[in-house]
Amino acid sequence: MKIHQIEIQKFKAATNNLHGQVLFKVDALVSNREPIDGIEPSSLLVMTEQNARVLMALLKTQIAEFDAKKPKSRHGRHG
Repeated sequence: MKIHQIEIQKFKAATNNLHGQVLFKVDALVSNREPIDGIEPSSLLVMTEQNARVLMALLKTQIAEFDAKKPKSRHGRHG
């Protein structure tokens, strides 16, 4: 498995699809990352605090869109 460091420069757009996936258009720097002995190899996603805040806002919007597409219960809450 190849591992990378993906540094987000800018979030450009977010959307979702019928497969339940959230898709992001981003500007990013991607570089190969050397595995460290004794640690499971993993890719890293790196971003600034400001980009993390943008990501949270975009995710909140996309989750709300998923929720809006779900059928509403006709019987109210159970419990």
